[in-house]
Amino acid sequence: MSLKLSQQLYDELRAHGEETYPHECCGIMLGKTSDEGLHVAALVRAGNTRTDSAHNRYHIAPQELIKAQREGRKAGYDIVGFYHSHPDHPAQWSPTDFAEAHWFGCSYVITAVEKGAAKITNSFLLTGKGEDDKAFEPQTIAVE
Repeated sequence: MSLKLSQQLYDELRAHGEETYPHECCGIMLGKTSDEGLHVAALVRAGNTRTDSAHNRYHIAPQELIKAQREGRKAGYDIVGFYHSHPDHPAQWSPTDFAEAHWFGCSYVITAVEKGAAKITNSFLLTGKGEDDKAFEPQTIAVE
């Protein structure tokens, strides 16, 4: 199942990581799910509420998440994923990313930002039915 988004949204997602460098950015992806994949219609930038290690961790406040979910539903969208950056680290999920991922069927997009410039962007689909069998599967990003 691929992740589909416009060139504009893809560029915005990557730019967000550049803007917050050397700290991690984070955000919510709103859209729809179909047999062909997850279609991103909008991005919601979120504030990184981690104060102890914002350079290598992120946290989205529950209030922001609920607000984005409500606004998305008003527009006919669901949360289809989340994105964040890895300043000066690869665009691969970390053990912390995995431990803190709980939205099954959603995409988790990571952009490597090296010295302030967005480089590689990868997506991982969180599969499974619960904490005991969850897994991240590499996911194709289709920029339309």
